Amino acid sequence: MFALIARPLIFGIALLLAGPAQAQSSATVPPERVKQLFELLDDPSVKAWMAEQRNQDAGSTAAPAGAEASPANASSDAVAAPGQMNMMASSTLDRIKHHIERIVRTLPLLPGQFARVRAQTMEDMSSKGPVGVLVLIAIFIAVGVALTWATYRLTRPFRLWIIAQPKDTPIGRAKKIGGRTLYSSLLIVSFALGSAGAFMLFDWPMLIREIVLTFLMAAVVTAGVRMYLAAMLVPSFMHVENAVEVRALPITNETADHWFYWLPRIVGVFAFFAAAFNLLPGLGIDQDGMMVLSLGADFVMLFLWLLAIWRRPRTRRDDGHGHTAATWLLTAYFVVLFLERIAGLYTWFWFTFAAFVLPLAIVLTQRGVNFVLRPGSEDVGRPTIPAVTIAVIDRGIRMILILAAAYLLARVWGLDMQSMRDRDTTTMLILSGLINVVVIALAADFGWSIIKALIERKLGIHTPHAVIGEEGILTLDPHQARLHTLLPIIQNILLAVIIVMAVLMMLASIGIQIGPLIAGAGVVGVAVGFGAQTIVKDVISGVFYLLDDAFRVGEYISSGSYRGTVESFSLRSVKLRHHRGPLFTIPFGELGAVQNQSRDWVTDKFNVTVGYDTDIELARKLIKRIGLELAEDPEFKHWVIEPIKMQGVQEFGEYGIVLRVKVTTRPGGAFSMKGRFFLRLRQAFKEQGIELPFPTVHIQGMQNPHEAENAPLEITPELRMAVAQSHTNRRRKKAGTTE
Repeated sequence: MFALIARPLIFGIALLLAGPAQAQSSATVPPERVKQLFELLDDPSVKAWMAEQRNQDAGSTAAPAGAEASPANASSDAVAAPGQMNMMASSTLDRIKHHIERIVRTLPLLPGQFARVRAQTMEDMSSKGPVGVLVLIAIFIAVGVALTWATYRLTRPFRLWIIAQPKDTPIGRAKKIGGRTLYSSLLIVSFALGSAGAFMLFDWPMLIREIVLTFLMAAVVTAGVRMYLAAMLVPSFMHVENAVEVRALPITNETADHWFYWLPRIVGVFAFFAAAFNLLPGLGIDQDGMMVLSLGADFVMLFLWLLAIWRRPRTRRDDGHGHTAATWLLTAYFVVLFLERIAGLYTWFWFTFAAFVLPLAIVLTQRGVNFVLRPGSEDVGRPTIPAVTIAVIDRGIRMILILAAAYLLARVWGLDMQSMRDRDTTTMLILSGLINVVVIALAADFGWSIIKALIERKLGIHTPHAVIGEEGILTLDPHQARLHTLLPIIQNILLAVIIVMAVLMMLASIGIQIGPLIAGAGVVGVAVGFGAQTIVKDVISGVFYLLDDAFRVGEYISSGSYRGTVESFSLRSVKLRHHRGPLFTIPFGELGAVQNQSRDWVTDKFNVTVGYDTDIELARKLIKRIGLELAEDPEFKHWVIEPIKMQGVQEFGEYGIVLRVKVTTRPGGAFSMKGRFFLRLRQAFKEQGIELPFPTVHIQGMQNPHEAENAPLEITPELRMAVAQSHTNRRRKKAGTTE
């Protein structure tokens, strides 16, 4: 870590000390006067006066004065006054051309500016020299590393506590990540106190103090990024067991190692460039010189990002073509950012930057929250975090990210909320309205996510399932079925209400009067209602069906020619799944009378046919005995309300006596039990010699024209099929007229 921090630091100091070997002594300024200059420039009244002077210069139309101005002053005015730039460049291409011309004009002036910087810094460091300053900086960094190592040794119990947290539960994983983050914060504070804090204990010259302290803070930022990445990504060098399961993101070891290697280096280089650019204006580099130097820094950052992108490992989900396409898209994106910086399109640069970074941060946050708070393993009982908590965390972080991005964009674009309120221009009104729209959309999304999570938590699962009741019977929970019936409809209604309210509030926030809009919508709604009476009828009928509790999700119902299990609802229709598979979508207005076959109990009646010479009393006793045996069978006893028994003789059939049998069970319990009853009854009748008759055909009185008059007719397969079909048709017709 010492090498990672020290190398960019030495590079930054060398950048400040770079310049021609010969410096002009006239450019040196006593440190005390430099301090006074800094204090004067920080005065708000001086800043306001300078801004007013620049605006006056921008509005001036004196051509000779503008022609005699120096290139540096002209370029500064062009940047500081947007109005003047608009007059000088009427198009984007003109602005780009002007920006490039400034770069070309400034390049020859940089050596002289660096000479002044070197002379000024060498004057203040004359007592120690550059080598001595670098040695002191290295010493203070070493002190910070030593204090970090001491903190590491003293906090061993805390590290053991983090390791001891379970990885198979969401709470345990959250504690692991939170503990590692807190531990990284302790190490960062230790490094900051050991380096920058120790440096502040001594009395240094003003310029040396500013330079060294700025670069030490850059070192602290670099170390902090490295430690926080270690806490989140858990790279392989930490030798953490099951590191994939305790990371903050669902990534592989190769991906974690890759980004842990590159991100601290990229952030470190950026931090030390930022430190140098923060110091150079106070040392004599003007705005145009800073612009030229920033191009070199942008090129270095582009090179580092492209290296990190092209060397990143392939994931299991990406095939060869997908990985290559993503790499080229990312390359094009960073090249576009670099070109926007070169062209001076800073507004477009920040918009392009936010358009990629903000969605990326939101997606990573969502994946991280869902990954860390995923349900636990089966070994520990699959503990879960309430969906409401996950939704609050996810949407809360998303809201913070979006508001932070909006605030940063407003800062870099120079938008002041107070000035926006004071001004009454069209642009300011539009920007204010857009901000209000974003805030309303975030609030609506946050509220809807909470409502949706509450409803999903109440539902528990997507479909109702059988549960064990008080008597150990598997039945459909009525409360759960009722929830699965009503909550999806309530969810759709609330979504429509939230969308309508959010849209109305957005329109009101941008200055549109919503009163006439609501009145017009009411008139249109009445007209649409008259024209869509069928839809209104369906919706109202559905409301009354639900109020009457006519059926619930998971129940088997029949209505007219429709029958099946209720699968889901909408505002105007119900979906029935037939037992053979087809799915019916029936509007409530066409449903009519509903027969619910899944409530409380059902009675099934069926027939058993015995021969005419059968002892009916013996058959009745056998049926009753088998019914009682099935009622005591563990497989069926929880379903049986009244056991199978014979009601009596139904009729004298064509080939036997028809006995009427009935059974009362809970809904869904009679089907399988009836099959078992038939098997046992057949065996019992066989043991007692009771005949189960079946239809036979005797043909008499028919003559064969080729033989004697009383010779029997030959029974052909066609004749046998015709007789059997005629008998079957008679039975079906008769069965349709009886219960």
